[in-house]
Amino acid sequence: MTDASSPAVFVDRDGTIIEDRDYCSDPREVKLFPGAREALLRLKSNGFKLIIITNQSGIGRGLFTLDQYRAIEAEVLRQLGAGLIDATYFCPHLPGQHCSCRKPAPGMILQATGEYQIDLSRSFLVGDKAIDVECARNAGVRSIRVKTGPQRDTSDNTADWVAEDLLAAVEIILNTTATITRSDRGVPSCSA
Repeated sequence: MTDASSPAVFVDRDGTIIEDRDYCSDPREVKLFPGAREALLRLKSNGFKLIIITNQSGIGRGLFTLDQYRAIEAEVLRQLGAGLIDATYFCPHLPGQHCSCRKPAPGMILQATGEYQIDLSRSFLVGDKAIDVECARNAGVRSIRVKTGPQRDTSDNTADWVAEDLLAAVEIILNTTATITRSDRGVPSCSA
């Protein structure tokens, strides 16, 4: 990566930013989790690029159209506020189809990295499922699994961290980044 590369936080959408509505196809069903907007604003103000990455097999299953997906995406972005999210990537493929974009494959992260000059060594992925954690590992970024999605049991979790919600995940990211920055400057970092 060049010196101009930035850290990013890749964020899963359903179950992490918004309530998971099984194959949501109606913008009226979009509901942000409390604190989601504020959490993402804190990351943005601390220099992180914000990239949503989301599996959307409902398109491949014929449960909703690409236009319906785009309407949901537009509503999420509207509720979050203009200019907060740098990009959104989605995979429309079914599980089991051979593609490089469906999480846990790292394709969406790698595509964003090239298009937005992202430094993966300083980046994170926040999601609510084990496939998000595996995707992070496959892409070489640190993972935080939140307990806000339908798969709330994280007892077998292999994530770098587990957080109650997106706001708590942001605290982890900012504390970790501050510790790394202090260490880079030769200032001793605190150990928890």
